[in-house]
Amino acid sequence: MTPFVNEFVQQKVDVIMGVNNVVIRAAKDATKTIPIVMISSVDPVAAGYVDSFAHPGGNVTGLAWLNRDISSKRVELLKQVLPKMSRIAVLWDGNAPGPAIAFKEYTAAAQGFKLDLRSIEIKAPNPNLERAIQTAKNARVDALFVVSNPLMGQYSKQVFDLALKHRMPSMTEEIRYVDAGGLMSYGAHLADLYRRAAGYVVEILKAAKPGDLAVKLPEKFELSVNLKTARQLDINIPQQVLIQADKIIQ
Repeated sequence: MTPFVNEFVQQKVDVIMGVNNVVIRAAKDATKTIPIVMISSVDPVAAGYVDSFAHPGGNVTGLAWLNRDISSKRVELLKQVLPKMSRIAVLWDGNAPGPAIAFKEYTAAAQGFKLDLRSIEIKAPNPNLERAIQTAKNARVDALFVVSNPLMGQYSKQVFDLALKHRMPSMTEEIRYVDAGGLMSYGAHLADLYRRAAGYVVEILKAAKPGDLAVKLPEKFELSVNLKTARQLDINIPQQVLIQADKIIQ
């Protein structure tokens, strides 16, 4: 990502949009003057992107969807579907900072629900997904939690094909993974975040300073359920979950 960011800086673009932590960090390191509008999945204050939510300071502002902070809600939702769930696996990119934070959040959530948790790491450039999913299967986990990031997005179809092959229910962070065959997802409404991020760009192009524009949180969340996958796994999705769903794949 860094070469592209450096190219943007050299071209003296008006605004840089950063939609994952690798890009946001690279952009912040590359320029102190070009405005950066972020959509951050981690706490931007803790990550050092901004000084505070109310007064970002510097040249970075935008939205923090804090995807990792609702890990316990995902565990709670899947527990409603699988009430006997006692052991889970978390599949995550061991080389990326965002997934490392997510894994800590899932660890805390598992402790809260008294669940045994197994860490399943994959790493670029050639993740051995067959071995990773087989490791989860050998651990006799009841469900697989998949942490979103660019590497996981690249291999999403393979991940969920393997999960289905091994009859492993999955919970994910974004709707695109349910489209790829995952069982369920719960997270911030990304389309709404992008729409609101565009509003920051407009304000900056009208001469607003990013350091004066408060960082905002998600206003909408979405739950997605893949009933096709549920049927293949012989899982009955309770009505109490279905009525909460924003998208149901038949």
